[in-house]
Amino acid sequence: MDLQPYLHFLADRPFIVVFVSSFIEAAGVPFPSRVILVLTPAFLATESDLVQLIAVATVAAVLGDHAPYLGGRLAGTRLLGFYCRVTLASDACIETTLRYFQRFGPAALLFSRFSASVRIFASACAGCSDVTYGRFVVLDAIGTLVYTSLFVLVGWFVGERAVAFLTTDRRRFIFLGVIALAFVTLISYRLWRRYRYGRAQAKALSAR
Repeated sequence: MDLQPYLHFLADRPFIVVFVSSFIEAAGVPFPSRVILVLTPAFLATESDLVQLIAVATVAAVLGDHAPYLGGRLAGTRLLGFYCRVTLASDACIETTLRYFQRFGPAALLFSRFSASVRIFASACAGCSDVTYGRFVVLDAIGTLVYTSLFVLVGWFVGERAVAFLTTDRRRFIFLGVIALAFVTLISYRLWRRYRYGRAQAKALSAR
């Protein structure tokens, strides 16, 4: 698989690509925005560009989080059931998410970005509960800013080497093969877990 065209596209339009990828993933569509955040700093010229990149990614992710938040407001916990079914998750998916949100309350929004299994559901949980819109935006923005800054700073230090590895190192094919195998394994595991525990069903939510 030749990644050069995609990397050239990223190099020519770094802020647009980061905005779109961060928005899409935050809205609930699987997308490698974390990888893009790490690679993009390799194509930036100044530290001010780095700050701009963090701002763009943060704004895009917060805007994208509005989709599950508003969905939770309109559809309640049924939206959680829908997300879990789409992601091939089991009934335990909703139970885990609701326990996490009930334990930490709105503060869960601060940390949810770092958890792939909870991230997509935290905003929906906030919409399902009595978390006000203003509180949702503030907590979500703070958590997203910390998350985005961390990945961008990692990219600032390793981004160039990562790009060089993906474009010139022959071992990149082994790396891509491992990723593909991991993806297939994940899908297989989720199918097995749903078969064992059943399909996800909507449940009640009582938040602080």
